[in-house]
Parts: sequence; C-alpha cells; structure tokens
Amino acid sequence: MHPTKWAFTHEMFLVLFSFHFYAGICSALRLTVPSHTIHGIEGQPLHLTVDYNFNTTASEIQIIWLFEKPQSIPKYLLGSVNQSVVPDLEYKHKFTLIPPNASLMINPLHVTDEGNYIVKVNVHGNGTISANQKIQVTVDVPVAKPVVQIEPSSGVVEYVGNMTLTCTVGKGTRIGYQWMKNGKPMHASSSYTFSPNNDTLLIVPVMKEDIGNYSCFATNPVSAMESEIIAPTIFYGPYGLTVNSDKGLKVGEVFTVDIGEAILFDCSADSNPPNTYSWIRRADNTTHVIKYGPHLEVLSEKVAQTTVDYMCCAYNNVTGKRDETHFTVIITSVGLERLAQKGKSLSSLAVITGISLFLILSMSLLFLWKRYQPHKGHENATDDFGIYEFVAFPDPTGVPTVPSQSVSGSDFVQGQDLHSTVYEVIQHIPEQQEDHQE
Repeated sequence: MHPTKWAFTHEMFLVLFSFHFYAGICSALRLTVPSHTIHGIEGQPLHLTVDYNFNTTASEIQIIWLFEKPQSIPKYLLGSVNQSVVPDLEYKHKFTLIPPNASLMINPLHVTDEGNYIVKVNVHGNGTISANQKIQVTVDVPVAKPVVQIEPSSGVVEYVGNMTLTCTVGKGTRIGYQWMKNGKPMHASSSYTFSPNNDTLLIVPVMKEDIGNYSCFATNPVSAMESEIIAPTIFYGPYGLTVNSDKGLKVGEVFTVDIGEAILFDCSADSNPPNTYSWIRRADNTTHVIKYGPHLEVLSEKVAQTTVDYMCCAYNNVTGKRDETHFTVIITSVGLERLAQKGKSLSSLAVITGISLFLILSMSLLFLWKRYQPHKGHENATDDFGIYEFVAFPDPTGVPTVPSQSVSGSDFVQGQDLHSTVYEVIQHIPEQQEDHQE
C-alpha cells in the first residue's frame, strides 16, 4: 500500500484508533517498554524505547505515535507502514521513528513536551492484531547547588534565642529538600520544625546539642545537589569546671604537696566563647584575687600555712553565666602519695622481720647489762639456781682441765660427766634446805 494512503485526517485517525485501541491485547502481539514513567531533562534528547514481537505472518505493520496532555484530546505525531514513515508536518523535525522497532526519539526535549505518549502497533496478515502502550514523560530542569543561610548570622545564646536555616536553589523544577546534620537526615521533633515544602528549618530553643555541621540536599527526578556545610554559632557554658595539677596527690578537692615542690594548677570548663578565669585565695576569713588566667603556679616553700584554700572562677561574658570550684592545698614533709605507696608495699614478712630484729636487739642489751653488773656475795642457795656453762681450758700437755673455782674438789667425781654433776647439785640443794628446816 502506498504511504500517501495513510495521510488521513486527525478525526479519521481518532475513529480508527478508538476502534482498535483495545483489540488484540491478548493476541500474539506484544509491546515492551522499559518503564511506564520516564524522566527527561530539558534541552536534552529523550529516547522512548519500544520493542514488539508477534508469532503470525504479517503483510503490513503499522506503527502510530500519539501525544496527550491531561484534560486534552490525543494529538497525532507520526506513523509508519512497513518502515515508511508518515510524520505530522508540524512535528517532523522534532519526533523521529527509529525502525525496525517502534522507538521514538524526541529532540530536543522541552517542558511543553511533558505528557503521555501512546504507541500503537497493528499487524495485518490473515487478520489484524493490535497492541498499545502508554508512557508518561516528565521534563525537569536540573537543580543548581543550594545555598544555606542562617539567621541570626552572628550567633545565638542557648536557651535564649532561636535559629532559622533557609535553603535556596537558583534553578530547578519539582525540587525536594532534605536537611542533614553531621551527614544524617533530620526529622521533625520538639526542637526542629520544617516549612511545608521543607526548605526552611526552625530550631526553638537553641541548645548546645544543636552544634554541628548542617547542609541542605536539593533533589528532583533528574538531579541532586548538596549545599556547602555550615556550622551555626551557638554560645553556651561554662560547663564541667575542673581543676587539675601536674604534681601532687589529689583526693577529692584536696591536693597534697611536698615542701619545696612547685605545683602548676590548670582550670578548665567547656564554654563558647572561652571563659575568663580568676584565682582566689582564702585566708583569715578573707578572700582576694591572686591571678587571672587558666593557670596558677604555687611554690610550697613560699606558702606560710600548711593548709591553704583556693578557688577558681570561670565566667562567660556572652552568656553571662559563671561557675566556681573550691580546693585545698596541704603542704607536707612527706607527701601522702609517697606514704600511700610505702604503705602498699609493706608485707607480713616485713613486719615479722622488724619484730624479730627488735627482740634480738633487746635481748642483746639485756645480756650486756647482766654481764657488767657488780658481783654480789653468796647469800642464799637459791641464788645459785641457773644454767652453768663449764669452759675447759687446755693445759700445756693438751689435756682439757676444769677451773678449780667452778666446782669444789670434794664434789668432783672421777670420770663423772660435768653437766650431770651440775644437775645433781641443783637438784639436791632444795632437799638439804628442807632437812635443815625440820
């Protein structure tokens, strides 16, 4: 059939299309499209890919493309019979049919090209089978890089002021906004409120926890852009005021320092802007400022008292808040730290050893005292009770002898053991005393 025979009027086509629109849906003809919604970029070409296949003998294959907008009648764009294209003269430079399949090229794409594109394929053989598909096309302008603005830009005091962040995008269509804090999406809460289209974030009231890196994500179906990270200025504090030292032993709010030792104290607190610090010494129920700044050096040999009370004050001149902490310095000849370390090192063995040495020394002194006491006469036999030690001295012949003054000759028995002799003397003295009493 000659291609010119297909150059019918728009009204005729509508009648033909309405007659065959639903025909052959369950036939052997199948149309395949990648998606029923395709997003295009303004100014760029858009390719609507359509494949078809059938399992019958065909003498003619007709392809028709229509375009419709909501609440409007479909418009004929182009058609073909056996790969001979018959375009609408109004659109012949914009729409192109790409054989052998039924794909359509739109070039260039404009916002006015947004709508539904309908493709219909008729295959004529022993009979006529038909199939159609509808593709929705959206046309968008890519979003430009968003810019975030903060009010007030000079900063805000926590619990006093509010903060507003606004995301502005210079170019783009159908823009969606997503706020990010420290790389994570933000959601509405008791402190965070978003505008209806999400381009504005309101923080009420501002707190220290709101410090962070904020950014705005602007997206649409064809693009996504993130703003530069911005960190709002929030004034807070002081919080967590503490005093630390480089030396000495700290127990609670008491520092122990050895005599002659210099100790450096450091006062710190979390605050924005940084705090101003002052050091105060208390003595004789009076206080006076001795230094400004976060550091204080105390020379123990220059301190008159062994116990001195100090105070560190931190003040934030923006928030108007202040905090203070008290501590005491004790000057000692032996630091508690060393004493504690020595105490920990003592063991039961060391204690026993010390007691043993003490007893040995005491016994030695007692022995020396006894040894050098003046000799007293024999007054009572009971005074002779004791342990005697006989010392043998060798004579010139080499035979040991016993001094005569130790034992009388009458008491000496030839061949008798000297120690047993002493034992008998001690044993018989009380018996003689008892006989004498009788």
